[in-house]
Amino acid sequence: MIRVALFVCPQTVCSSLAMADDAFRLANQLAGEPLFQVQRFSRNGLPVDIGMAEIRVDGGLPLAEAADLVLLTATGVAVEQTLASNSELLPWLAARPDTQQLASLCSSAFLLAASGRLDGRRATTHWLLAPAFRKRYPQVRLEPEALLTEDGNLFCSGGAQAGLDLCLHLIAWHGGHWLAQRVAGALVFDLERGLQSRFAPLLPAAGKDDPQIGPLLLWLQRHLDEPLDLDALAARAHCSSRTLLRRFKTTTGLTPNAYLQRLRISAAQTALRNPARSLEQVAAQVGYADRATFAKLFKQLCGETPGAFRRRLRSHL
Repeated sequence: MIRVALFVCPQTVCSSLAMADDAFRLANQLAGEPLFQVQRFSRNGLPVDIGMAEIRVDGGLPLAEAADLVLLTATGVAVEQTLASNSELLPWLAARPDTQQLASLCSSAFLLAASGRLDGRRATTHWLLAPAFRKRYPQVRLEPEALLTEDGNLFCSGGAQAGLDLCLHLIAWHGGHWLAQRVAGALVFDLERGLQSRFAPLLPAAGKDDPQIGPLLLWLQRHLDEPLDLDALAARAHCSSRTLLRRFKTTTGLTPNAYLQRLRISAAQTALRNPARSLEQVAAQVGYADRATFAKLFKQLCGETPGAFRRRLRSHL
């Protein structure tokens, strides 16, 4: 029997804990035998108030030391608070033997990284937290586009539902791919869903307001299929090209060209929902004369080809 220990702390996201617990218990039910022993633990072995409920646990750190798999469920976006509140957990994580599997769901990758276990290793977390993670832990090989990562006995998952992707991956690891498929089917969930990057918004939220850049963004939306003329764009903003580049980057975080490419691909995602339009027609509609260039950029930004994107939409109808 595989012993699974789920960590609970005051910052634990209830849905993440319930999702992981349900996945492994459902695997037992569908396997027809108790393949996984699922237990919850806290630092001191006492019940934990997570805001909406008080969670009973089966023990403290000694219980988890005997587990085959220690899983840190998601802890939300208050990273500083989570790290400060769970500082005693970090040396314990650092001391775990390499033979024990350690996994983090979403933001709990910060706990694994703070313990030093992810130094030089592959990892992921929610795409929204990636910049802060990379700044804090530059020694970690962060892959924010990935739904999940595996590096030896270290596992991480991206945001929210990616936690279920990782639980299914671990179920397949210990119980076989057939069992993971059955659990996914029972949960009406797709296995191997591709990259996390396809869920991140293509267009960034604008930074501080700029009365001249704002109208330019609207103009680009209406003329996204036209070639980009930086000088003409600067003339519209009544400034030099150099000033435009600086102010555009400050407002959007992107260069005008990078913003336009994301704007085009975002429009293409909408156009691809119409099955009557060919990929060539969609590419031309958003400003690409070359389908190959369009497909390459689409995959780069969305994590899948235009054809795969369209097929996925159809599979959910």
